[in-house]
Amino acid sequence: MNPQNNLTLGRLGEEFAKDFLRQIGYRIIESNFHKRAGELDIVAIHRKTLVFIEVKCRTNDEYGNPEEAITPWKMRTLVRSAQYYKLRHPDTPDAMRIDVISIVLGPDEKPFSIKHFENVSGF
Repeated sequence: MNPQNNLTLGRLGEEFAKDFLRQIGYRIIESNFHKRAGELDIVAIHRKTLVFIEVKCRTNDEYGNPEEAITPWKMRTLVRSAQYYKLRHPDTPDAMRIDVISIVLGPDEKPFSIKHFENVSGF
């Protein structure tokens, strides 16, 4: 898959993830927050907790399950980005966590499966 298709796939996955999160009571406050060393796909509030959601989307399992793409390096980048976000937005809840949404799309470009992993960082 070329980089442009990866970008399109990522954006499509993020839209499915936001719909899923809204259905289970998350309030989305920002998408695609960028800083020099990283990006936060979705920032939300759920039950008085500031939640940073990393979305991984695939069309098949040729390279493993989507959630397997969260490497230790990626996790460190997410934690740093989340801490920076909190510094820039001190009015948000003090409790924070990082979640992962793993999406596999079917041939019709609709979600075949959506998995939600809560508090993957332990911070």
